[in-house]
Amino acid sequence: MATQKIETNPAFVLRAIKDCAIEERPVPKLRDAWDVRIHIGQTGICGSDVHYWQRGRIGDFILKSPIILGHESAGTVVEVGSAVKNLKIGDRVAIEPGVPCRHCNYCRSGSYNLCPDTVFAATPPHDGTLSKYYIVAADYCVPLPDHMDLEQGAMVEPVAVAVQITKVGKVRANQTIVVFGCGPIGVLCQAVSKSYSAKKVIGVDISKSRLEFAKTFGADGVFLPPAKPADVSADDWSVKLAQMIKDEFNLGEGPDVVIEATGAESCIQTGINLAKKGGMYVQAGMGKENVTIPITTACIRDLTIRGSIRYTTGCYPTAVDLVASGKIDVKRLITNRFKFEEAEQAFELVRQGKESVIKVIIEGVQN
Repeated sequence: MATQKIETNPAFVLRAIKDCAIEERPVPKLRDAWDVRIHIGQTGICGSDVHYWQRGRIGDFILKSPIILGHESAGTVVEVGSAVKNLKIGDRVAIEPGVPCRHCNYCRSGSYNLCPDTVFAATPPHDGTLSKYYIVAADYCVPLPDHMDLEQGAMVEPVAVAVQITKVGKVRANQTIVVFGCGPIGVLCQAVSKSYSAKKVIGVDISKSRLEFAKTFGADGVFLPPAKPADVSADDWSVKLAQMIKDEFNLGEGPDVVIEATGAESCIQTGINLAKKGGMYVQAGMGKENVTIPITTACIRDLTIRGSIRYTTGCYPTAVDLVASGKIDVKRLITNRFKFEEAEQAFELVRQGKESVIKVIIEGVQN
């Protein structure tokens, strides 16, 4: 008599710094009546995943025990809790990977990205989505229209990040926008800005290939900074670069909004020097934890300086709409695809930081 095979939950686990492996985990159970179980179909790799893999921490979030990696995912509903009304088995969804407490003042005001008790996928100590199955609250799943596939669904997450960044920056029609960085988040900020009818969107990067891509994706113009002369100080050079950008793209006193998506100190300095009086500067990139900035310039120009993290109310549905409508073609960002069994190879490719690699996608465990 044949024995019945017990189903498991293959998962890509970060066991310690630079130590990953595929493990067989138990199939997760619904935690309450409002949860759903998702069969993960596609997962994108984010820089934060690689950061935990290589360094074991981001700020106050420190790896102290093994976690499953991944948070940019889409999949198919295979089980629903008894109280779930918005989803049914078979629905394909994009997963918003951070579920807040819902009760604190941040949550009640709509700024649930600041909730101190958020359960965020692949942020220690919480498991991520890079497994066969993932449990999440039903209202943090956004259904995908029939014409969107699960690769596009996984790419909703970085689009939602860009939607939040432009929301923080109050990007709107007829504005001029400069985005430092033409990686995935940078070019998506450019594309979202154009979809909101920004008048002029400029991308800045030190990579010629990324600038060429940005010109075809969302930017009206691009700028490759020249090398700093040896006899010019870093402070003076950031002022000169800002003026070069203003002159080349006829930005007058400067753009309405500067979005910094690199985290590089030189870009932060140049961005603040670039912003016009009364303008908006949004810090989205993360590099060194402490940098030197031209604070006097920020003061005398009355700049609004904001940080941006994750997403707030409405960002995920907006991101799905932008992809579904064809306004943002996320498929063009995907440069490399891997099977689930090749997950570590996929992470290594992202770690190498090759200019030709924009977005890496891992296919989920098949039935």
